[in-house]
Amino acid sequence: MSGGRLLAVSDLHVRYAENRAIVDGLRPGSDDDWLIVAGDVAEYLADVRATLTLLRDRFATVIWAPGNHELWTLRDDPVQLRGEARYRELVATCRELGVRTPEDDYPVWTGPGGPVTVAPLFLLYDYSFHAPGTSSKEESLRRAYDAGVVCTDEMLLHPDPYPSRDAWCAARVSYTEGRLAAVDPGRPTVLVNHFPLVREPTRILRHPEFAQWCGTARTADWHLRFRAAAVVYGHLHIPRTTWYDGVRFEEVSLGYPREWRPRGVGFEPRVVLPASPA
Repeated sequence: MSGGRLLAVSDLHVRYAENRAIVDGLRPGSDDDWLIVAGDVAEYLADVRATLTLLRDRFATVIWAPGNHELWTLRDDPVQLRGEARYRELVATCRELGVRTPEDDYPVWTGPGGPVTVAPLFLLYDYSFHAPGTSSKEESLRRAYDAGVVCTDEMLLHPDPYPSRDAWCAARVSYTEGRLAAVDPGRPTVLVNHFPLVREPTRILRHPEFAQWCGTARTADWHLRFRAAAVVYGHLHIPRTTWYDGVRFEEVSLGYPREWRPRGVGFEPRVVLPASPA
């Protein structure tokens, strides 16, 4: 058994110079530390590659799950792949670097707090976290557009070849559910997804209409069904620890400089395992 730690970060958004400086300063505490990167490294594939290369060179194992920003297709990105093809290119890049992805065998953490299966997931969202007072995707989207609270994904995250983002989400949920069901039932898991697996963390959003771009109701019981010792996520840019049904949820994002500057504290990866004493 190693003496390392299972660490996690997300939402590094390295196109901001201040964020790049923080990432440049990330270091393991020992040669045995693993690092989970739960999405939104960058929008340009070249920046994703450069950042994951830097982290791979420092940490014993790096595990990546995509965020929505990696899946954007920006007009000036030399890589103009869209949708599933873009995701597959990101996976190929990670494999070239030796970074684990949702398409690889799930690694087993055998350090302190282990053994646990660390499962990076790619699930997207399906608009089922409806805006308050609405009961359908269409009504919820209308409410968001009327409020001027619309995720940039609507313009830049293309679902090709699926007809919609929610259809892509349904395919990913079905595929991932099968993979998780095949994990050793005697071993707990750490579930890693860019979006929260349950709706509760979105209740504190300043703009509640944004919740529909934050996950899917289909995963509401996965932390129980799949024996999660912890769930790691980002996307909300509200770093904190919460508990649902006795399971620890860790929001591990850095976020944008305008968000983290007021906190006035240094950024460190969150320790997922070993768990802190209660």
